[in-house]
Amino acid sequence: MTLTASYERCRRLHAGYGRSYYLATLLLPAWKRRHVHALYGFARYADEIVDSFTATGDRAQALRVLADDTARALDGRPVDDPVLPAFAHTVRSFGIDHADISAFLTAMTADLTVTRYATYDDLLGYMEGSAAVIGTMMLPVLEAEPGAEIAARAPARQLGLAFQLTNFVRDVAEDLERGRIYLPQEDLAAFGVGEEDLRRPRSGDAVRELVAFEISRAREHYAAALAGIDLLVPSSRPCIRAAYELYGDILAVIEQSGHEVLAARARVPRRRRLAIFTRHLAASTTAGRAERRVTVEVP
Repeated sequence: MTLTASYERCRRLHAGYGRSYYLATLLLPAWKRRHVHALYGFARYADEIVDSFTATGDRAQALRVLADDTARALDGRPVDDPVLPAFAHTVRSFGIDHADISAFLTAMTADLTVTRYATYDDLLGYMEGSAAVIGTMMLPVLEAEPGAEIAARAPARQLGLAFQLTNFVRDVAEDLERGRIYLPQEDLAAFGVGEEDLRRPRSGDAVRELVAFEISRAREHYAAALAGIDLLVPSSRPCIRAAYELYGDILAVIEQSGHEVLAARARVPRRRRLAIFTRHLAASTTAGRAERRVTVEVP
């Protein structure tokens, strides 16, 4: 597997599984895109080991192999894997914290045995590894403004949490097929929702009220992330603004349906997604040109 072929494999994973974020990455300068694809591809690769409906075999062993191969790739040793060459190259190129990678793989392993979360704090503990660290892993590629590297970390983590909670709200029925309920048990109890209510073909009133509550919680994470966009370099802002709107629109679609999440998976219409992309295209082009015009003085 050549490095170029590995980056292409990651790009295909991103395009196939992350339509909203993939569309947003088209607003990035071309040189940044492949690195975002590599980080997304690695995350999706691990996630598919855990979540695929068609995968067979020992999932725990497959994750252990991935963790071992990842460590070897990060050490610069060859691995027989389609995704890891690109991922390791990106990690080395941007000095991405290996602790974030370890936290992510630990969260993926937890998915094999943990199927319920008693409180939101418990869920946040899981999302620390499954979502918050994805934000901090992406940050070096997206680039904070000089001097804003530390300040940009917390909003990046919040955006990861916002995106993941959006997925949890949207995918209640699909996650239940895998035997998992990510919405906290204390929230289900507070709204009088039993697990049998989540197995029905349509959402009852109690489920709709629960979903409305979780959406309000997700919006708090979006609000906490918003200021971080302006801490990024100009060429990365259009991409993240678009991703912010695209994922936020998933919640809007759910709200417009009356908070129905069981009858069908909420999808942002293609026309709306393209409208968001187009709205940020001019800013992306202008910022990219400005970066290319920077001159470097040679002593």
